[in-house]
Amino acid sequence: MHLARNSGKSPSSYKIEEPMHKIVSAIFLAENIKKIEIEAPLIAKKRKAGQFVMIRVGETSERVPLTIAGSDPEKGTVTVIVQGMGKSTRELNSKEAGDTIHDIVGPLGAPSHIEKFGTAISIGGGLGAAIAYPTAVALKEAGNYVITINGARSKDLVILEDEMNAVSDEAYITTDDGTYGYHGFVTQKLQELIDSGRTIDYVLAIGPIPMMRAVAEVTRPYHIKTIVSLNPIMVDGTGMCGGCRVTVDNQIKFACVDGPEFDAHQVDFKNLSDRNKMYLPEERQSAEAYTHKCNLLKQV
Repeated sequence: MHLARNSGKSPSSYKIEEPMHKIVSAIFLAENIKKIEIEAPLIAKKRKAGQFVMIRVGETSERVPLTIAGSDPEKGTVTVIVQGMGKSTRELNSKEAGDTIHDIVGPLGAPSHIEKFGTAISIGGGLGAAIAYPTAVALKEAGNYVITINGARSKDLVILEDEMNAVSDEAYITTDDGTYGYHGFVTQKLQELIDSGRTIDYVLAIGPIPMMRAVAEVTRPYHIKTIVSLNPIMVDGTGMCGGCRVTVDNQIKFACVDGPEFDAHQVDFKNLSDRNKMYLPEERQSAEAYTHKCNLLKQV
């Protein structure tokens, strides 16, 4: 950030200019899911697995929390993977290489707790694979035997298959409709691995709230250490707004500073789900207005 001088001599003649961040590459991995590499040298040097950034596409855009899927300190870039669901994520996914975003702040959140657990299973459901992947890399680097389960509704929505295979000692893909890999849910494959009698020391599960809750219930009877990365509504990402509060072990926590990763067996998933639904009507209205605007521009 720096000050730029306008003509005139009054203090109001100074304005704050925010640096713009260039998009280095932007490619679709699946329908509405885009991998975006952004120039952010300081974040690229400091980020660790499990941390996230807050992005604003334009000066008046809302802040969007996105997990850092990867970084290249030499190039000075960070990578995020975005699913275009609401207005802000669709706006971000409309950007191409060479475009800029207004600002990116991070790394935020507590890094994943990484150690040599033994046999570690990393589970990503849908877009959750983008969040589970960097932690799987860190688990492998720490000397764990890494098993990955990459779940999606169908074959055309599977992402990061090659990347997951490269970091895994065993890799499984599950699809709800059976169009690719194992026909079933990630929880069914997890249960099969448990039932095989092998020792499982750690499970990471990231994805839709129902999926994370289901994984927690699978591992609970076996007392397997299970971690989830939570996705509550978040405004500033620094703990000031209180919007991202979650209930863990009957205590209020803030996902942006106390998390985003928590013990799955202590998370109040009902509270998390209820809070995430608070603004659904407004989110739909905003997304519809953005889509309408885009359609009008296409006709010009």
